[in-house]
Amino acid sequence: MVFSSGWASGVNAYLVVLVLGVADRLGDFASIPDTLGRSDVLVAAAVLYVVEFVVDKIPYLDSTWDAVSTVIRPAIGTAIALLVSGDATSAQQAAYGALGGGTALASHLVKAGGRLAINASPEPVSNVVASLGEDAAVVGVVLLAIQHPWLALVVAAVLLVGGGYVVYHLLRLVRRGWRRWKGRPAPA
Repeated sequence: MVFSSGWASGVNAYLVVLVLGVADRLGDFASIPDTLGRSDVLVAAAVLYVVEFVVDKIPYLDSTWDAVSTVIRPAIGTAIALLVSGDATSAQQAAYGALGGGTALASHLVKAGGRLAINASPEPVSNVVASLGEDAAVVGVVLLAIQHPWLALVVAAVLLVGGGYVVYHLLRLVRRGWRRWKGRPAPA
């Protein structure tokens, strides 16, 4: 649950809080802390999710939002990991916090890097498609983590590694295209 929610928090932290909170309200899940189902937490998460939902569709504004979120998403991933760890010892909680926050940071960097590559594309449709796909993946992984945490861990790990691989190659293509456009030869 810590790794999966950490991955999801790096992509859209407010949606993770919202999905976990609503799931806590609708069902009695021992793996979800009751704090996430409080009304004030749900309202704040919903408002912030709506803002992110809109901003995430606008090229370049989404990258600015991602830059600001570089601190916020890993912090929320760490907080969720600490809440989920519950009665663990302090050493275990520290490890869980580091895992949740580190995973959130890694997936955030993959998302932000992918958005930079997508913003190099002249059409705006790819931003909308990427944003909706990210939101669907977050909801899917979080709901899977509630019912089948080990399967969600595998899915989140594959998405993280696969996303990193794709972003690495996309950024190389963008850099190569930028050099061609500027008339500079590519390095050997």
